[in-house]
Amino acid sequence: MTRSPLHGVVICLAVLSLGIGAMLLPANAGQSRASAGQEKPQSFEQLSRAAELARNQNHDDEAIGLYAQALKLRPEWLEGLWYQGTLLYQKENFGQAREVLRRFVALDPQASPGWVVLGMSEFQTREYSRSLDHLQRALSIGLGDRNDLARSAQYFEAVILTRFERYDDSMTVLGSLHRSGENPDLLIEPIGLAALRMPLLPSEIPADRRELVRMAGQGSLTIESEHPDETEKVFSEIVARYPDEPGAHFLYGVFLMDVRPEEGIRQMKRELEISPFHVGARLRIAEEYIKESKFEDALQLSEEAIKLEPNSAQAHMVLGETLMGKGDATRGITELEMARKQSPDSLRTHWDLLQAYSSAGRKEDAKREKEEIEKLNRPESPKEP
Repeated sequence: MTRSPLHGVVICLAVLSLGIGAMLLPANAGQSRASAGQEKPQSFEQLSRAAELARNQNHDDEAIGLYAQALKLRPEWLEGLWYQGTLLYQKENFGQAREVLRRFVALDPQASPGWVVLGMSEFQTREYSRSLDHLQRALSIGLGDRNDLARSAQYFEAVILTRFERYDDSMTVLGSLHRSGENPDLLIEPIGLAALRMPLLPSEIPADRRELVRMAGQGSLTIESEHPDETEKVFSEIVARYPDEPGAHFLYGVFLMDVRPEEGIRQMKRELEISPFHVGARLRIAEEYIKESKFEDALQLSEEAIKLEPNSAQAHMVLGETLMGKGDATRGITELEMARKQSPDSLRTHWDLLQAYSSAGRKEDAKREKEEIEKLNRPESPKEP
C-alpha cells in the first residue's frame, strides 16, 4: 500500500474543514442526539443521528454500519455517503470506500474532495488509470484553499504519471509541490524515480536501487534550489558509482546541457549506448543541435524519436522545430500541429506555431495562437513547459 505524505491528515481536513458536512446536513441534523443511544434506531432520522454520534465519538466501525443502514432507507443521502466513504478509507477498506465514493460523486459531480478521496481509493486498489483521471478531475474543478488536500492529490497524480512513463509531466507536478513548501524529504523518492525514468511507484523500488533513486532525487531537488555546484557533485557521483545504470547519464546530461552543452551531449550519447531506445536522450541532443543550427543531425534524432514513440508530443514538437529551421514550413507546421493536438497546454508549442504561422503569412491562425498563449498565461490556466 502506498500513502501520500499527507495521508494522515487528508480525511481529517476533508471532514472538518472542507465544509462538505455543513453543506449536506439534513434539516433535522441539529436536533438533540440524546435519545440516539436509548433504543435501537429504526427510522432514517434515528439512524442518521446515531451514526453522527458514533462518528463524533470515534466509534468508526459502528458509524460505518449505521451509515449503511441509513443509506438503505435513503440511498441518495449525500452526507451519509461522504462520511461512510471517508471512514472506510480511514479504515483502509479501499474497495468499499471506492464504491461508496463513486455513488457520492455521481450525485454531486462538482464535489472535488470526493473525487480526490475516490482517486486515492482507486490508487490503493491499483486502478491507476481511473485514479489519475479522478485526481485530475478534482484538481481541474479546483480545491479552493484546501491546500493540504490539493497537495495530497498532486502527490498521487505525480507517482501515477511516473508509473505511466510520463516523466516530464510528473516532474512538473513534483516541482510545483516542492515550490509550495512540501517537505523535501517526502519528495526525494518520487522525484528520483521520475528523473531516472523508472516507471515504478515508490513502494516498488528494488532494495538495490533505493540509494540510486534517493541520490537522483536529492540532486534534482538541488536544481530547484539553484545550487549548481552541489547538483553537479551529486550527479557526477551517480555516474561514477553507477556507470552502466540506465538513466544515470541522461540525468547528468540534462544538467550539463544548461552549463556545458558539449559535455551534456557526451553524457546523452553514453546514455544511448546503455539505453538504445531512450527517446528523451535523442530529443535533448536534437534540441541542442537546433540551437547550433545542425538541423540535419537534429532531423535524424527527432525522426528516430517519433518512430520509437509516435504519440510523443515532445517528439513532434522537436521535429517541427527542426523542419522549420531547415525551411520546410509545410511539414514543420504539420508536426507542430500534431504536437499541439497531443499536448494542447504546451506554451512552447503554441509559441512555435505563432512564429510558424506568422512566417507563412497565416494571420488568422497566428492570431488564434496568440490568444491561446494569453489564455494559458492566466494564473488559473494549466501550463506545461
